[in-house]
Amino acid sequence: MSETIYDGLTQLGHAAPLPESPEAAILERVPNPQQGIGYLVRFTAPEFTSLCPLTGQPDFAHLMIDYVPGDWLVESKSLKLFLGSFRNHGAFHEDCTISIARRLVETLDPRWLRIGGYWYPRGGIPIDVFWQTGAAPEGVWIPDQGVPPYRGRG
Repeated sequence: MSETIYDGLTQLGHAAPLPESPEAAILERVPNPQQGIGYLVRFTAPEFTSLCPLTGQPDFAHLMIDYVPGDWLVESKSLKLFLGSFRNHGAFHEDCTISIARRLVETLDPRWLRIGGYWYPRGGIPIDVFWQTGAAPEGVWIPDQGVPPYRGRG
C-alpha cells in the first residue's frame, strides 16, 4: 500500500474516546493539497457545551470557526473530539472561545482565522465572543457567519 498524506492520523478511522480535557485533546492536521489557493474553510458547532467554572452548570454555544488555510488543514474528527473535550471543562465563555482559536492557530498556522462564539444566555444575558487573527486576505470570499443576534437562537 502506498503512503498518503493521511497516514499519520491516529483518530480518523480508529476508535478514539472523548479526551478528558482540552489540554489532553490531540488536534491533528494534514497537508493542504490546495496550497497557494485562497479559500475559506468553515466549521459550525451548533451544540458546543462547557461548564461554568463557579457553578458547574452547563453553558451552550453556537460556534463558527472560519479559516483560510496555509500549509495545513485541521482533521475534522480531531476537531470534533477537541471541541467535545470542553463538555466537562469549567471556563468562562470568553476563555473557551479564545482558547479554541489560539489552539487552532498554534496547530495550523493559517493565513487567517476567526471565531464567533454565540453563547446562549446565562443569567438572562447572552455573551457573544469574537476574535480573528487580523485582516481577512484579499481575494477570498468570506461570507457572514449568519448567526442572528439573540432572539431565542436555534
